[in-house]
Amino acid sequence: MPDWTITPGLTPYPEALAAMESRVDAIVAGEADELVWLLEHPPLYTAGTSADPADLLEPERFPVFPTRRGGEYTYHGPGQRVAYAMLDLNRRGRDIRTYVHDLEEWAIRTVGDFGVTAERRAGRVGVWVARPDKPPLPDGSPAEDKIAAIGVRVRRWVAFHGIAVNVEPDLSHFGGIVPCGISGYGVTSLVDLGLPVTMDDLDVALRRSFDDVFGEAPPPA
Repeated sequence: MPDWTITPGLTPYPEALAAMESRVDAIVAGEADELVWLLEHPPLYTAGTSADPADLLEPERFPVFPTRRGGEYTYHGPGQRVAYAMLDLNRRGRDIRTYVHDLEEWAIRTVGDFGVTAERRAGRVGVWVARPDKPPLPDGSPAEDKIAAIGVRVRRWVAFHGIAVNVEPDLSHFGGIVPCGISGYGVTSLVDLGLPVTMDDLDVALRRSFDDVFGEAPPPA
């Protein structure tokens, strides 16, 4: 199984990115095992390779970090568990679409441990929760909020970045961007849904769900 690390406090984004890059290089070279790294960041926005500058609504609100992961603008901050998964797809199957599906499944099963029904939506990145307690959207469709974000980059078939699950972040901080370029929908968290979940609770669920979804990678060929 991959190594697991939990870093307390708030980890600056450039520091985390440099550490991920270094670990991925070591995995590619056969010098390190896979790693799942759980942490929190201070309030910040990241811009993926498809980010539209028009979706950065408040560019002065928090630091903005370009990143070469796929996707658009994403918020990270206290109360959000970021799970960086550095996994060797050479051993797990060289199929990025399947890998992204598995990341979504990891998030879905994790929040499902707390009784939350989360789902994928075609054309909308991330993991979504129906909100029947909210007014429907202007087109009449039911309201839905995002509870987890997905971001992936792959280097020589070693994947990194991963998922971010909202436990108890300040949801107003998402207002400085159009999250993942998807307008018209809200953002929620486990605590916002009325669930008294702690970060430690979530970490236990993340570990259990990871084992269920990904299992152990076959040994190197």
